[in-house]
Amino acid sequence: MDKPLVSIIIPLYNAEKYIAATMQSALNQTWTNKEIIVVDDGSTDNSLAIAKQFAGENFRVITGVNKGASAARNIGLKEAKGEYIQFLDADDLLSEDKIAAQMEVLLNSPGYVGLCGTVHFQDGDDPFSGAKIDEWYIGGSDNPVDFLTKLYGGAIVGPQYGGMIQPNAWLTPMSLINKAGWWNEMRNPDDDGEFFCRVLLASKGVKYVATSTNYYRKFITGDSWSAHRSHEASSNILKSTLLKAQYLLARTDEPIVTRIFSLMLWENAFSCYPYFKDLSLTAQQKAEELAPDYKYNPYKNGLPLLLSKITGWKAVKYLQYLKHKTK
Repeated sequence: MDKPLVSIIIPLYNAEKYIAATMQSALNQTWTNKEIIVVDDGSTDNSLAIAKQFAGENFRVITGVNKGASAARNIGLKEAKGEYIQFLDADDLLSEDKIAAQMEVLLNSPGYVGLCGTVHFQDGDDPFSGAKIDEWYIGGSDNPVDFLTKLYGGAIVGPQYGGMIQPNAWLTPMSLINKAGWWNEMRNPDDDGEFFCRVLLASKGVKYVATSTNYYRKFITGDSWSAHRSHEASSNILKSTLLKAQYLLARTDEPIVTRIFSLMLWENAFSCYPYFKDLSLTAQQKAEELAPDYKYNPYKNGLPLLLSKITGWKAVKYLQYLKHKTK
């Protein structure tokens, strides 16, 4: 039986230091039936020129308008011919057997998405010397609602739950992406969270493959979208939270899920205040609608906790804002 085609989609924007290694990582995949699609999102450095050096059979480079990573991924999906999709950020890496090991499992598990562990490494460090920590989801799941509840709920569900799943760790059937809908193209640090929430809810569950590894590069400082505070980014994070709540609450009426999203919205309100008071107020109102009796206080100890009990958390946060502003 012929192996299904896997499309590796790499959104590219100003990653000239990393893109060659990332593309080589894609080329080195032991799954032989693959195509690589690099979508340049208007790079202003040498990224595009470097990418074009790799262009050839089953390796395409497409240029686009600077509309963000999600839009670039959608261009890649439009061009993709594969039955399975591997997203890969332009500064990250995959183990050589990442796709092959996941495919061996997914071929016997139609309707599931593949997942693997991630090594987090700082830029400048050797990615392959880092440890891959086994997360709570190593057993996979046949219940997408339960999986997402544990992922979003964290300590509310249990001390071992929560965390962040980086998008390269997934391997996804194109049929599920078509069923769930493509990427929401608003510029958003949580674009993958909203997207994979829909994908998982369209699936039968998650198959975890321990032998595959995703290497995720982290930056202490940098120019990544998530490093910048802006009204647009904060607004879109709030929209993602509301959309995820909508998707999950349409599938379950468990009180713990309502509590989880109420807390997430309170955290949105806290992070936006006092920088974007309109967004903070909207998040607070939505949180109170979900759980009217929940009393939120982000401060857990010390003087901030004492003051917040007297004045409320907004006054404490505003004082901290003024102190930081005057430095």
